[in-house]
Amino acid sequence: MRLALVRNWWSLVLRGILGIVLGLITFAWPGITLAGIVMLFGAYALIDGIFSIAGAVRAMQAHERWGALVFEGIVGIGAAIVTIAWPAITAIALVYVIGAWALVTGAFEIAAAVRLRKYITGEWLLVLSGIASMVFGFLMMLVPLAGALVIALWFGAYALVTGVILIALGVRLRGLRNSLFSGPTVTAPAH
Repeated sequence: MRLALVRNWWSLVLRGILGIVLGLITFAWPGITLAGIVMLFGAYALIDGIFSIAGAVRAMQAHERWGALVFEGIVGIGAAIVTIAWPAITAIALVYVIGAWALVTGAFEIAAAVRLRKYITGEWLLVLSGIASMVFGFLMMLVPLAGALVIALWFGAYALVTGVILIALGVRLRGLRNSLFSGPTVTAPAH
């Protein structure tokens, strides 16, 4: 998993950029309707799930651990399908779908960071992202009757924070990739 994550540092950066964009859109239009929130969340969960599956495929090809990434991807894609298939879903049901997704995603991010700590520095950023996901999930579960505006702002804050953290982790992994794969230069003797 270590090398697959390092080689795919860019996917973390893309996920982070997507999170920041979604967060900014949410804050720019705080009066967004529940249907808009449903579609924003569905799109985010789908793209996040696809990136997780893509990371799992690369990890599998590198003969590294990939099960957690597949599970996270399936949960993300499943959450997107449920959200998009039933757009008239009630606000409370949506809150629980979003909360469960955030809790599962956060738990897997923390588990991945624990495994990565043996190999890289900076894994605390992934722990921080996992904690942010879990806090967001718990808040959603604790206050299910919050209005659509509050849900939009919570989602925006979560997407912004997680986006910044994922970009920072991706940049750190890019630097690690450069140091791992740029071996010493060898010069040939002159004839």
